[in-house]
Amino acid sequence: MIDLHCHILPGVDDGAQSLSDSLSMARKAVEQGIQRIVATPHHMNNSYENPKHSIMDRVKDLNEKLQEEKIELEVLPGQEVRIHGEMMEGYKAGEILPVNHTPYLLVEFPSNHVPRYTEKLFYDLQMNGLIPVIVHPERNQEIIERPELLYQLVKKGAMTQVTAASICGDFGKKIRNFSIQLIEANLTHFIASDAHNTTTRTFKMRDAFGVIEKKFGNEMVYYFGENANLLIDGKHVYKEDPERIKRKRIFYLF
Repeated sequence: MIDLHCHILPGVDDGAQSLSDSLSMARKAVEQGIQRIVATPHHMNNSYENPKHSIMDRVKDLNEKLQEEKIELEVLPGQEVRIHGEMMEGYKAGEILPVNHTPYLLVEFPSNHVPRYTEKLFYDLQMNGLIPVIVHPERNQEIIERPELLYQLVKKGAMTQVTAASICGDFGKKIRNFSIQLIEANLTHFIASDAHNTTTRTFKMRDAFGVIEKKFGNEMVYYFGENANLLIDGKHVYKEDPERIKRKRIFYLF
């Protein structure tokens, strides 16, 4: 299994705080059946800056430690980039790192809205050979209220990654149900852990795929697993035509 989104690098963001934490997370990942994991430290989110060269060095160091500890896990380089107007400039300057040097770039929105310049920025990214992958859209308040926004972005070439813990209900029933709706509407293409530690925000990949298998069947589990493989190899992933999510109207009687 491949995990495309994890905060396993020590001391760089709100994930692993020490090498010991990183090794504990690595052992937990292996228990989940994960063989390769993408380190995706936060970048340009107003709290952390982790440019490409720094991530590459830290990934190399962590892989050496994993080999010393005989932990059978390979860490691949990546980055979770908070959306900002100068992303294209950052990429051209060599500071932004797509997943494993492929065209796929993990992009994080603010938790409560989708910036108005998103569509134009995503167009520019795609014109420069990049494929924006929106991480945890199921936790964005504006997308929950206006899923048409996500539909339009996916229709125009963006992809999305839902968090395993969201599918398991760790962020509440509302987010769990919306995650299922995104899968039903072909509005997500990848499942990843977004693990930060081994306690409060840990790996839930097996549990999430169990939910998906029960709800959608084994073919959907295969779809997400195969897409993760294709992504890290920089290949075209499987995509079904996205569908609109109809929001239920609530009528109040007075």
